[in-house]
Amino acid sequence: MTYDAIIVGAGSAGCVLANRLSANPHCRVLLLEAGGRDWHPFIHMPAGIAKLVGKKGINWDYSTEPEPHLNNRRLWWPRGKVLGGSSSINAMCYIRGDARDYDEWALLTGDPRWNWDSVLPYFKRAEANARGADVLHGADGLLCVSDLRYRNRLSQVAIDAAVDCGHRLNPDFNGPSQAGFGFYQVTQKDGARCSAATGYLRAARGRANLAVRTRAMTHRILLDGQRAVGVDYRHHGRLTRAEGREVILCGGAINSPHLLMLSGIGPADHLREIGVGVAHHLPGVGANLRDHLDICTLRRSTKPLTYDHLSDTAVALRYYLGGNGPGTSNVAEAGGFVRTRLAPDARCDMQFHFVPALLDDHGRHRLPGYGYTMHACGLRPRSRGTIRLQSVNPAIKPAIRANYLSDAEGFDLKMLIEGVKYSREFFAAAPFDAYRGEEIFPGSGAATEADIAAFIRRKAETIYHPVGTCRMGGDDNAVVDSELRVRGVAGLRVVDASVMPCLPGGNTNAPTIMIAERAADLISGNQAA
Repeated sequence: MTYDAIIVGAGSAGCVLANRLSANPHCRVLLLEAGGRDWHPFIHMPAGIAKLVGKKGINWDYSTEPEPHLNNRRLWWPRGKVLGGSSSINAMCYIRGDARDYDEWALLTGDPRWNWDSVLPYFKRAEANARGADVLHGADGLLCVSDLRYRNRLSQVAIDAAVDCGHRLNPDFNGPSQAGFGFYQVTQKDGARCSAATGYLRAARGRANLAVRTRAMTHRILLDGQRAVGVDYRHHGRLTRAEGREVILCGGAINSPHLLMLSGIGPADHLREIGVGVAHHLPGVGANLRDHLDICTLRRSTKPLTYDHLSDTAVALRYYLGGNGPGTSNVAEAGGFVRTRLAPDARCDMQFHFVPALLDDHGRHRLPGYGYTMHACGLRPRSRGTIRLQSVNPAIKPAIRANYLSDAEGFDLKMLIEGVKYSREFFAAAPFDAYRGEEIFPGSGAATEADIAAFIRRKAETIYHPVGTCRMGGDDNAVVDSELRVRGVAGLRVVDASVMPCLPGGNTNAPTIMIAERAADLISGNQAA
């Protein structure tokens, strides 16, 4: 069969496109996902994220190359390899970013259709907000957004501490202002995760014109001259060919540039070095990698109120029998946004996530006792990295070089030092008096900025927001144009976080879904009201 659209990757963007494009019964759509079905119960129980860490069957389990400015550590990069992609394993925080982020996108791409006023209708179209519709929110979309059903007592303490330190209380980070502290809204419905697979794909699975293949690893894009005409993918052990009028890559900031380069589309010198025939020289493929680097401050709790040693059985029983309790928590329940003294403009430049538990190395290292954690990340890092091939074999993972803290001015490191200072200030505020135990990280020995910098190099990790490796724009180093078409190759688009010209100020799942909603209109010729 020849398809009208072949979508590679059933993550946040791929699920949106599968739903929106197949809504036209005359459009034949094939959705390919390298991972499996989203059957695992820990995916759907929000607090199950703590248990998903070790489930490699639903995770690409990437690691960076040794990072020179982080003591040559290889940082773990979990990415979803399952229907729903990373929206099936993330912490569900629903954050759009600052409106001015998208005005910046419009400037960088030269296309005013990416400014805030133009993208807001797509955010609203996606959103089914339990609080109802207003000028900034939608209530009729497929992505359910709600308030947490259960909140740990310490999450409110963290908010009170930030307010005690002079920050405003903010009940809606997607409202008129991002600044301040409060509880995160989450992509949940009735206390269960609402991934892109749950919200978008489930509603479309019965359509006769939509074919979904799981455990289908795409090997390369088929080209006829300078036109994409299909893909080769491995399914049930067999190499299979699918032909289509349009191929749409939705693999994310790692997998989309990886597949382009495997197909001979990318920087010519690098492709020749690896042994890939050059089909189209496109130097920006795999460049411009940006990510939010995060640092955690940990303290012990003098009271056993945290999530550190809850009974898994009791939590699961309460969740599955009543749909409530700690099982409905996204764990990162509270947080906020701050404009630091280093901010170059009026936007908040730092984000915090509070976790009422001791969190070290993505939760892979369990610490004894009870405690709480404050994440801090600079929202607009200046360091840039790359994705590069290591082999012509599609099964060999690409080389990820994030180049964290590599900016010449040392700005990114200064931002994280500020993040530790803020976190310590919050934990020293009066609302924590009844709970404050010893500081675990950075520890009492980290007194100077040099000490904190050494701690950051030893312990900083990704907070899972890689973007930019198929950047959109109109210059020679852009990979896609402002309509997300691969420059110089007809019938080929990229629709995922890799097209973002720069990081938005916050979590990246909601912006990715917005991009896919807009792409659906670009492909079908519609326009959001």
